[in-house]
Amino acid sequence: MEKEKLAVYHGSISKEEGERRLWRDGRDGSYLIRNSESLVGVYCLCVLYKGCVYTYRLTMDGEGSWTAETADGVERRYFRKVKNLIAAFQKPGQGIAMHLLYPVTMPNKTPPEGFKRHTHSNSSPSTPTTLNPYHQ
Repeated sequence: MEKEKLAVYHGSISKEEGERRLWRDGRDGSYLIRNSESLVGVYCLCVLYKGCVYTYRLTMDGEGSWTAETADGVERRYFRKVKNLIAAFQKPGQGIAMHLLYPVTMPNKTPPEGFKRHTHSNSSPSTPTTLNPYHQ
């Protein structure tokens, strides 16, 4: 999963943190991927629908193809890349509670545009300051 560098991959966050991130977005069809807390090498596709978070296991088979556990009676599909699996599950009727509509991406770790670090005599060098375009 790490090799694909997907923006929706949140890594080793807890189930509760994943739910918080989806609820913060608040839209049906919001989704993210996180590591499974209970199974090593397994990932979870988490989807928000009507205030509930539905979780589907993503696993890689012995040949390197990805699949998702879906509703009973839905044929299992295999994908070479997780991004292809996501694209397929963006269509309705794929055996999950709600098709994928709104990717919840990792929180941005880089400062937003216009955010600069300044050194002032009365502050440490790491104190961030936001430039206001109206007060320049």
